[in-house]
Amino acid sequence: MNQNRHAVGRAQAHFGWNHQLTPVLHVAPGDIVTFDTIDAGGGQLNRNSTVDDIGRFEFDRINPTFGPVYVDGAEPGDALEVTVLNLEIADWGWTANIPGFGLLAERFTDPALHIWKLDPVGLAPAEFKAGARVPLRPFPGIMGNALPEAGTHSVVNPRRFGGNMDTRDIGEGSRLLLPVGVPGALFSCGDGHAAQGDGEICGTAIETPMRMTLKLDLVKRANLNFPRFTTSGPVSNHFDPGGYEVCMAMGGDLMTSAKNAVSDMVDWVAATYQMADVEAYLLLSVCADLRINEIVDTPDWVVSCYLPKIVFQR
Repeated sequence: MNQNRHAVGRAQAHFGWNHQLTPVLHVAPGDIVTFDTIDAGGGQLNRNSTVDDIGRFEFDRINPTFGPVYVDGAEPGDALEVTVLNLEIADWGWTANIPGFGLLAERFTDPALHIWKLDPVGLAPAEFKAGARVPLRPFPGIMGNALPEAGTHSVVNPRRFGGNMDTRDIGEGSRLLLPVGVPGALFSCGDGHAAQGDGEICGTAIETPMRMTLKLDLVKRANLNFPRFTTSGPVSNHFDPGGYEVCMAMGGDLMTSAKNAVSDMVDWVAATYQMADVEAYLLLSVCADLRINEIVDTPDWVVSCYLPKIVFQR
């Protein structure tokens, strides 16, 4: 089968899911599309930005999403199969605490910003502070199809048709199945991440411009309720060899327990490695994983925050 190749440029962005948007491309099933995307801040930050720039954010420019792409033959009830072929990151990225956003928004009310220097070729671990180095694992934060409901819908929220799922394991080699809700699917993507912990606890990962090369195919009459994906290999082998430090929390509300586990880990990292609490919070967002350890012993369940030791090992 001949695979046609296409490109979507940085100017072909939108800021909400709307099935009335005019497609920027029409492709056949099996075609390959390269999306040249800017970062989740919509280009409002750069390698020279300071924390003062966070206060000037225009939130209607957050999470630019590139497309939509019309896939010939896609119909409601089908699944769009997205194979992640190649991801190219920029040589810089950013992680921020944006007031009012993130798991511990009540605790961290002031803006904070870290600008990262990245290795787009070798993907060497990125330097933070206090000797911390974060292994990189690029992935698209946003991949999704248009909603069948009328009107414009926020790109911030994940939905049954995909969108802002921020799922680290959908990286190179993964295959993602997205329910199709409208004719042509109207697929879009964006929000490049160079690294992120499971949970993205402060609300941002290592946000970076990214060139995403994806193959778009169809699975007819898949009738999926929600997205499904297949990974290309181990999901955390870039972290596992050094082991983990883990803070646990128990209780009857998973969100409260998640907050408690993360808050305790922030305190431990800040005290152990002599960094500010908010710096520990930013670091954990890009490398620590939230896990549900136990959910069967009603009414109390266990949520833990896992910090990979390799981040602080040379």
